[in-house]
Amino acid sequence: MNKKPVSKQKVVGRFAPSPSGRMHLGNVYTALAAWLCAKSAGGKFLLRIEDLDPVRCPRANADQIISDLEWLGITWDNSDIPYQSERTSIYESFFQKLRDLQLVYPCFCSRAQLHVADAPHASDGRVVYAGTCRRLTPEEVQEKSRTRQPAARLILPDEDITFCDGQYGLQQFNLSHDWGDIIIRRSDGVFAYQLAVTADDGLMGVTQVVRGSDLLSSSAPQIYLFRILGFQVPEYLHLPMLITEDGVRLAKRDKAADMGFLRQQLTGPEPLIGYIAWLLGQIRKPEPLKATDLLPLFDQKKIPGHDLVVPGDYWEYLRKR
Repeated sequence: MNKKPVSKQKVVGRFAPSPSGRMHLGNVYTALAAWLCAKSAGGKFLLRIEDLDPVRCPRANADQIISDLEWLGITWDNSDIPYQSERTSIYESFFQKLRDLQLVYPCFCSRAQLHVADAPHASDGRVVYAGTCRRLTPEEVQEKSRTRQPAARLILPDEDITFCDGQYGLQQFNLSHDWGDIIIRRSDGVFAYQLAVTADDGLMGVTQVVRGSDLLSSSAPQIYLFRILGFQVPEYLHLPMLITEDGVRLAKRDKAADMGFLRQQLTGPEPLIGYIAWLLGQIRKPEPLKATDLLPLFDQKKIPGHDLVVPGDYWEYLRKR
């Protein structure tokens, strides 16, 4: 009897910006790369707004991001855009599942105490929690709760997480060593990034996560959560960082990287799209292009394996185009 051929899983990519400010060149670079990876493979591309903290992420900022993406010609396939600020009940249900598995405990440590007691991660300065509050007795928890509202931490075991990144190859992180127990709900009740992003990617059926290499190690706790919560683990591709000529990561505070500034300087998105395509190694020299022009040209293997230098006057070059 002939076996039925196994159908290949359709790629579902996503872009999930946090609207804490205006989009900048790094966001556009990530969005375009993620869009190209998904759409060039005939897959879907989804948009999600990660506004977990509504105080820092007002809706007006999210509206501006959507406007900028439309101006850039980066389209998405979901008609209803999920806003994390509206999904608290969903995160609550997953949080309760983790509590039922006895993987969550209250943490009363202040930010200052964390930095005094725990060593920063060697590569990025992130503090690795030593598990101080995991050892509290029920009586101590009750006593501390009288004067301080606790955060909630997820117990991460002494376990290696291994995965193959689409850009940087085989990766391995030890959950306990490289991360320690992570906060999944802040003391003010706001759910933390690691829980929300995993729940959302799982529920949205995301199969491909394309983002900056600064988030490479974050894949480890997220993979652990995907497995615990019963979701399929997506494939990861982490992009080289955009840096200044001084070797500093390009940031939102760099005026020339801000989308508000860029849209004032440019009559259309084509010079910017072409410049990013050149940074991504897809064309030999920068030239004005539409996002759709890149689809038949895109080759993931051409993405450089090193951080990419963006000169401070790069926008002058774009303006002349």
